[in-house]
Amino acid sequence: MKKIFSLLLIAAMVFSLAACTSSTSSEAVKVGMVCIGDDNAAYDRNFYMAADAAKEELAKKGINIEWVYTYNHPAGDAVAVDCEELAEAGCVAVFCNSYGQEDAMLTVAGDYPDTVFAGLTNEGSMRDSLDNTVNAFPNIFEGRYLEGVIAGCKLQQLIDEGEIKAEEAVIGYVGAYTFAEVISGYTSFYLGAKSVCPSATMKVEFIGSWGDPTMEANTAQDLIDKGCVLISQHSDSTTPATTAQSNGVYHVGYNISMIDVAPDASLSSSRIDWTNYFVYVIENAVKGNKVDQDYIGHGLKDGDVALCELNEAIAAPGTEETVQAAKAAIESGELHVFDTSKFTVGGKEATSALVDMTGDFVGDEGYDAIFDGYYHESYFKSAPAFDLRIDGIELLNEAY
Repeated sequence: MKKIFSLLLIAAMVFSLAACTSSTSSEAVKVGMVCIGDDNAAYDRNFYMAADAAKEELAKKGINIEWVYTYNHPAGDAVAVDCEELAEAGCVAVFCNSYGQEDAMLTVAGDYPDTVFAGLTNEGSMRDSLDNTVNAFPNIFEGRYLEGVIAGCKLQQLIDEGEIKAEEAVIGYVGAYTFAEVISGYTSFYLGAKSVCPSATMKVEFIGSWGDPTMEANTAQDLIDKGCVLISQHSDSTTPATTAQSNGVYHVGYNISMIDVAPDASLSSSRIDWTNYFVYVIENAVKGNKVDQDYIGHGLKDGDVALCELNEAIAAPGTEETVQAAKAAIESGELHVFDTSKFTVGGKEATSALVDMTGDFVGDEGYDAIFDGYYHESYFKSAPAFDLRIDGIELLNEAY
């Protein structure tokens, strides 16, 4: 009888242990994200899409996660408090999703060495002394170039069909600030457009904010009033698209597809797809593995940069084939976005661009990003550094 009782007790213990193990393995791991905006911002919606996709991918690997979000904190003490509270809540990783948040994140990270803190579209974490801080910025300039190809196809169609004259192929660009991230973006867009429409020029107007729907709309309207027949943007809302729609001009967006709000205007959009990076960081954080401090060299070929769907109803004939050819050439290394033979600065080909690791020009110090015939953007670090003012692009104002 004692033997039977012992066997039953052992069986019960094994069952209990198995149940406990099963519960532990299926328990959701918390992951935090500090957002610059909310559901109303196209920029943040792009992150939510990637977060949902990463959750699905991690589940296939047996890692169940729960996202915990904070909203509308672009910088400063509020970001530091968010980071602290998310770490205290047990998040294995905390992602700060915008430029400007990293400084506050770094004031907190050292107190929580078991949490990975990631500054997205930043670059300071790669140089600090903390092992648990990382940064990432995939090669969005590649996607911007392809956006420009789409725009160039449309502009050339308008010229060929007599809708506009060659000199009227003017792109209007709603920019956030006058520094490398934005300059790199509008320049790569312009070079993509010019590769298809040689007469294209660009006007850029800055709003001094990452996102302000009213200001973005007013700026887009001003650019249209100044003769721009196609609008693009480095800003967070969809109002440049709806302004283009209401004025009967064309548009190329950013972060998400804007075809739903501007079906007769918006041709396509480019976006960083953060899915791969989220999976990479979270999986390694859960397993206790090291995460690279700088996520360098990831772009189109890795699926970290993508184009949204093409609006076939209004795109120029042959656009898809032209874009795919350019994409293949970028991925193979045959085409370099910032090929110095394709643009001039002050009427001359650029032969040197000395920058330090923060992206500021530093005279005779730092590294030279131009060699082998092109500017090596995001080559020494994942963050953009391109800051050349090339010919063909007119800046209507400045905003630092």
